[in-house]
Amino acid sequence: MTRATVAVLGAGAWGVALANVAAQGRARVPLWAHDPQAAEALARDRENTRRLPGLPLAAAVAPTSDISVVREADIVLAVTPAQAIRMTARAARPHMRERAAFVICAKGIERDRRKFLSEVAKEELPHVDVAVLSGPSFAADVCRGLPTAVTLAAHDETLARRLSEELSTKTFRLYRSTDVRGAEIGGAAKNVLAIAAGMSHGRGLGASAQAALIARGFAELMRLGRALGARQETLMGLSGLGDLVLTCGSSQSRNFALGEALGQGQSVEDATHGKLAEGAFTARVLVEMARAHDVELPIAEAVDSILSARLSVDGAIEALLMRPLKAED
Repeated sequence: MTRATVAVLGAGAWGVALANVAAQGRARVPLWAHDPQAAEALARDRENTRRLPGLPLAAAVAPTSDISVVREADIVLAVTPAQAIRMTARAARPHMRERAAFVICAKGIERDRRKFLSEVAKEELPHVDVAVLSGPSFAADVCRGLPTAVTLAAHDETLARRLSEELSTKTFRLYRSTDVRGAEIGGAAKNVLAIAAGMSHGRGLGASAQAALIARGFAELMRLGRALGARQETLMGLSGLGDLVLTCGSSQSRNFALGEALGQGQSVEDATHGKLAEGAFTARVLVEMARAHDVELPIAEAVDSILSARLSVDGAIEALLMRPLKAED
């Protein structure tokens, strides 16, 4: 059986990892980089020396800065940052095949318009099928071939099944879902909550506080998910609880690392270390979305207040500790 052709948009760590996955059993997988110099460096070095040093590109991966390569793909993996998904989809639009699949592999919410990324993609690419890939995964683990399981969500069950089968490998397993909104909420919210977990760790608050923060953060994710129509089983699965546990427990997570640096007293500017942390963009819009649906997100609100310099880390900790005692929800 002939395998579906795949192209990857975005040549950061996660883009390289997914290109390597897609290259298994395929003769050629275009990997698009927005910056021509970055594409040239990838082609020359055969690895992302900055993000994934020592982890080479698979032989079938073909770096390029020409986005028209998507015209040869049945499946396009969109792995650019969340805030760049609209621009990427718009650039790809003239070249994408009718009914090709556009799989969003970024996690976040469009900040300016308060839209989920699947909504952004459908606006820009009305002639293609949109899906979402989300779940607990670190790029380096995937590149090393370590066992990883994620969620592939599409409104159409047949599409979700087909994409899961086409993109799964022996060590990279995709579990299908038709709850696109649930998968997106989990991916977006966990980034913000991971910043809070990193702050707790950086402040040396201990393992008990860390566990409490993750549990109460998950309660926030569940409240918001219910308000926005997500299914409980999705939020308790790989793209919800699974991703939250992974991201809140390791400095491999850029969001956790950002929070950890903030907890150690660094400024927001210094704490980023030149690395993109999607949670920093998502915090404000997540809080605004929750308020519009009358949902309380005290941890996410604290993160937003710290990132916007309205509150110090110590002030946020005190405010959370002083919240009224109530029944657990």
